[in-house]
Amino acid sequence: MQDDAGEPVVDERRIILTVGASWRLSMIEAGEAAGASRGRAREAIEYFLWAFTPLRPMTARDIYELVSTNAFTTRGLYLNLGYWKNARTIDEACQALAELVGSTAAMGPGDDIVDVGFGFAAQDVFWMEHFAPRRITGLNVTPLQVRTARERVRALGMADRIDLREGSATAMQLPSASCDVVTAVECAFHFNTRELFLAEAFRVLRPGGRLVLADVIRNSPEAQPLRRMAQDFVWRTFAKKFAVPPQNADRRDAYAKKLEAAGFAEVRVESIRNHVFPGWHRSLSQDRVLLGRLHPVGRLPYRLLLRLDANTVYSALDYVLASARKPS
Repeated sequence: MQDDAGEPVVDERRIILTVGASWRLSMIEAGEAAGASRGRAREAIEYFLWAFTPLRPMTARDIYELVSTNAFTTRGLYLNLGYWKNARTIDEACQALAELVGSTAAMGPGDDIVDVGFGFAAQDVFWMEHFAPRRITGLNVTPLQVRTARERVRALGMADRIDLREGSATAMQLPSASCDVVTAVECAFHFNTRELFLAEAFRVLRPGGRLVLADVIRNSPEAQPLRRMAQDFVWRTFAKKFAVPPQNADRRDAYAKKLEAAGFAEVRVESIRNHVFPGWHRSLSQDRVLLGRLHPVGRLPYRLLLRLDANTVYSALDYVLASARKPS
């Protein structure tokens, strides 16, 4: 705009509006940044209280809400330790564990599957792509994971075949004899209790249906007294930090007996710990990207533990692939 003499006219009102809008935008952005900063600070405090003090005992739901979408893998949102028999990376290992569970369950077209504790449904997507079951129904107690997983499944065009629900492993809102396979990948140790979950799994399975679990349990006791004491300490710490009920402190023999007591046949509880813990431990020490995916507060104990060998760090823990069948 110019005046009669051809000189530019300063539009003060426009300047004031522009400056005001810029100021408001800056304040909004500053507020958002401050809010994000406060959120990160709260998250760090929560991690610290959980990891390093007895002041913040958590339920499984609390733990996974805290972990949020900070998954271990680049592809998908896997949160398991992986199966490292032939895997070289965490992505390969997590997918290998999903494949191991799916093949052990003999998943195939026509199967109705119930996946309990599905996390972000990464394994469900993998199963649908590789085994093509008729339908997968997922149950999970963590609302954040349910919402996120639903969005991912919807974006992949699988929402008509993968039905993800907020629900309990020990009180499944499902009809009796309504599925062919029940799975739980690295989560049944949280269930309160594992026995109640096994009873529910038996109930919802059709005759001849299969149960397959990848699960963390207590390892066999060491012969040396001091090492047994160390095992007991590590198990108690693990159970307290990761919300493992006292009733779930099973070793392999007791685990198999619980499956049989629930009514299952063809029970098999196989240790695969040598294909889980060493690979996970080695990958954390060698893969800086993987270590960097852990929360900064959570990295410190891992950095300390990486100074030790895997057999020492995980001496209290066994990792089993459990399978069974409901009699026809």
